[in-house]
Amino acid sequence: MKRLLVALLALTTLCSAQTKAPATKKRAPNPAFAKVEDVAGLPRVLLIGDSISIGYTNDVRDLLKGKANLHRIPTNGGPTTRGLTELSKWLGDSKWDVIHFNWGLHDLKYITNDPSKRADPKDPTAHPQVDLASYEKNLTALVAQLKATGAKLIWCNTTPVPSGSDGRIEGDEQKYNAAAERVMKGAGIPINDLCSHSKAGPKDAQLPANVHYTPAGSKYLAQKVASEIEALLGK
Repeated sequence: MKRLLVALLALTTLCSAQTKAPATKKRAPNPAFAKVEDVAGLPRVLLIGDSISIGYTNDVRDLLKGKANLHRIPTNGGPTTRGLTELSKWLGDSKWDVIHFNWGLHDLKYITNDPSKRADPKDPTAHPQVDLASYEKNLTALVAQLKATGAKLIWCNTTPVPSGSDGRIEGDEQKYNAAAERVMKGAGIPINDLCSHSKAGPKDAQLPANVHYTPAGSKYLAQKVASEIEALLGK
């Protein structure tokens, strides 16, 4: 009987081990968020933006190597509402020479009750996460906070929303870019027209029915971003 109990216990342990769910593989940290060790004597640049900027961060770093220390906020910048609550933390106590910033794709994203989930714009209960009037008001407040840093500022307008993009309406970036342009012109801030640059680029730079870019597409955007930053550093 004792031997039978031992055998049953061993069998139960074996079955339990075989049916145990496999451990979830940890995702490797995104190198865009890697800590940047400043090279003494080089200007300090801060990138603020959403996943589009995350995609081109490392390429911009490579292009500005030896010319600037390129940092970015340690997260997705999200909508302007997140900027209002997080900007002072992102800026920290550091001195910034140039700040390249953008908000837009998350503001124009359609949601219902849960802002973390995109909604079908045709759903009668859906609405933009941040409506156009609030977007303009929020940007005005954010610009005032950014100007207080004393850094040279450059606004990066919002890249295209193509047909079929989940939770967004094709072309909505034009309305939001027009609102942002009013704010930036009023504040005397130059604009990096990344939207036009994207449209003029390779047709396969942007993923199909998606606001995001291929690795080659991100490299293409990075060229414009690095060029605009470098030009501002030279002034």
